[in-house]
Amino acid sequence: MRLFLALVPPPGLRERLGELADAAQARCGGRRVPDENLHLTLAFLGEVEETRAKALAEWTRRLAPTSGEWRLNAWGTFRQPGILWTGGKRPDPALAALHHRLWDELEGQGLKGRPSRYVPHVTLLRRAERLETEGLPVPALTWRYDRLELIQSITDHRGSRYASLACSIER
Repeated sequence: MRLFLALVPPPGLRERLGELADAAQARCGGRRVPDENLHLTLAFLGEVEETRAKALAEWTRRLAPTSGEWRLNAWGTFRQPGILWTGGKRPDPALAALHHRLWDELEGQGLKGRPSRYVPHVTLLRRAERLETEGLPVPALTWRYDRLELIQSITDHRGSRYASLACSIER
């Protein structure tokens, strides 16, 4: 099963992110990420065997991540494969520390795949026809977080959908 660890926005923030995605899609085309799939990936784990997934779910339930606040105030793009996202103008030290802490623990469990670079972001569009962010409304959102989730990505004839397998302890 395909897994990742992520922060999931609360409903009000998810709705506001969806509005940004609508504005971006109107300008740039492409495939809009459905509101229920909006998230911030902290660690992409890839394909994981079911036995290991169960152990990761137990580990996730015992995690107590530091609570924090993330300012989303910028647009960004990844040219390949045409991703348009929102995130912070500057690197966020707290999110970077959480990302590194998670990977330190995951590598201690024998998992591999730590990226060489981490850019906290929420993907809003995939396969955008134009990666032009000029003229889009400036994001001005604050995301208060205090827990993370282990999520399974399920792909079928309807596209991708996400299922939460476990949540960390809330602070």
